[in-house]
Amino acid sequence: MLRTPIALAASALVVALAGCSAVAPTATPAARDGAAPGTAPIVDCGIEVAPRAEPAERIVAVKSTAAELVAALGLGDALVSTAFLDAEPEDAAVAAAPTIEGMPGREALLALEPDAVVAGWESAFAPEAAGDRASLHALGITTWVSPAACRSTDVAPLTWDALLGELEQAGAALGVPEAGAALAAEQRAALDGIEPVEGAPTALWYSSGEDAPYVGGGSGAPALVLGTAGLSNVAADVDEAWTTMSWEAVAAADPDVIVLVDAAWHSAESKLERLRANPATAQLRAVREERVIVVPFPMAEAGVGSVEAAQLVADAVRDLG
Repeated sequence: MLRTPIALAASALVVALAGCSAVAPTATPAARDGAAPGTAPIVDCGIEVAPRAEPAERIVAVKSTAAELVAALGLGDALVSTAFLDAEPEDAAVAAAPTIEGMPGREALLALEPDAVVAGWESAFAPEAAGDRASLHALGITTWVSPAACRSTDVAPLTWDALLGELEQAGAALGVPEAGAALAAEQRAALDGIEPVEGAPTALWYSSGEDAPYVGGGSGAPALVLGTAGLSNVAADVDEAWTTMSWEAVAAADPDVIVLVDAAWHSAESKLERLRANPATAQLRAVREERVIVVPFPMAEAGVGSVEAAQLVADAVRDLG
């Protein structure tokens, strides 16, 4: 059995990491009705977003990280629909919201009459999906994409300051600046309370992949979580949020612990079985002794669950001894 520090959430999504593919930004300000007067626009993934004067009342959230953010800002009851959830939501308001099958197209989106669309991928605003953000802004619809997920602009290695700053900016964009500031402060306090493990044990963050493992690199959410927990990422020298390693490279790294991302389409149990069956990794001590830590898929991406993920990993490593 896997050592699981929390109850794992089920999921009904096919791996869609390709959803982070780049969408060319449109340099058009979000000047529209409903914007807070006298406030400067926020630049989000190369797009200017005018902060709302009043809280958004009809929100569509695309991806679990987006839905979690909306709920954490106290706007869960404003959700008129969700899409592409990576796991069964724990928040009651998110769970109660209707879910669109697949990526919502522009017609389906506009039929919901949203005043805001929050997405975990830029590709939610591709022409074949909801349409470009500038045209939605012209209709009075606020759009927001997690800056940590931007691919159309140069993205620096993720930091906690940047991630917590996103929470404040998202709150302002959606018309609840006080909630955004409070959420960032709450997360900062929780972050400051995390005690890193001693000795800097090495770790591999294994997300997906069969022929070759897709793992957390040196500049994204997995790297941030592992470093905060006191672990040394075996893929830290790769200047990417995610990267592909060979099984032979994993075996050569011989990590002290392995973080397995759990999802219905690629469970943590199936990953462990693959590690056991592969001659290159079967004799790794972390595999033989089940020195594995399981995290649900939404925690594998930057968002309001990232601080909790760092605490989870640190606690789990201590439990493993």
